[in-house]
Amino acid sequence: MANRTVKDAKSIHGTNPQYLVEKIIRSRIYDSKYWKEECFALTAELLVDKAMELRFVGGVYGGNIKPTPFLCLTLKMLQIQPEKDIVVEFIKNEEFKYVRALGAFYMRLTGSSLDSYKYLEPLYNDNRKLRRQNRQAQFELVHVDEFIDELLREERVCDVILPRLQKRHILEENNEIEAKVSALEDDMDEEMELEEPDLTKYHVVENAKPKEKKERKRERSKSRERHRSRSRDRDIRHKKERRDRGRDRERRDKDRDRERKKKDDDRKRR
Repeated sequence: MANRTVKDAKSIHGTNPQYLVEKIIRSRIYDSKYWKEECFALTAELLVDKAMELRFVGGVYGGNIKPTPFLCLTLKMLQIQPEKDIVVEFIKNEEFKYVRALGAFYMRLTGSSLDSYKYLEPLYNDNRKLRRQNRQAQFELVHVDEFIDELLREERVCDVILPRLQKRHILEENNEIEAKVSALEDDMDEEMELEEPDLTKYHVVENAKPKEKKERKRERSKSRERHRSRSRDRDIRHKKERRDRGRDRERRDKDRDRERKKKDDDRKRR
């Protein structure tokens, strides 16, 4: 039968790989047009071409529970069970983001907790946008890092129940995985280093004598008085200059008026 799992397939989480998808959804996938026309006799090599044609992710949609091509290809991968190296290449593919999403989803379904953290956590640095079809057949935008976060945190993604994932801190305590280091922490450390002042540039004097303090206060008071006297002299000078300018303007205006009157008188006489 075309819907049977390959003979050499290994059981995953103690069961048939295809049984990771619920029976109702699995039967809908077998009856779908995409499964019968596009997924028939697919091999691991041909599956790559079909994955490159994906344009959105999603589970089932509509009242009749129609499966998306993304979910159909996921079930096909569970059926033929490609080698782990092929799945890793799917995840490392940077050119086709939907191929990466398909590989990450399959790794989360079939891989161990250690493999899930090892191969999926680096994808947190991928901020590209993905189109996802919801149950109402409407499209919404998500990012690759959001999709990966759902795979590592949620119980159900794309209408498929995910296997239980062991807590990360337990793996760290058992020395099975290294502590998580975020790329944002490195950026924060660099910013903190730039903001910290260099204290070696400043000369700090401790235990200053009281006499020196008094002398400094006197010098400051004298300098303030000098500054005040200079500012007063400047203000007086500015006031005088303003008065002189105003007087000059008045004289110029009077001279202009006199010249205008003379010209008008000359015109009248003529």
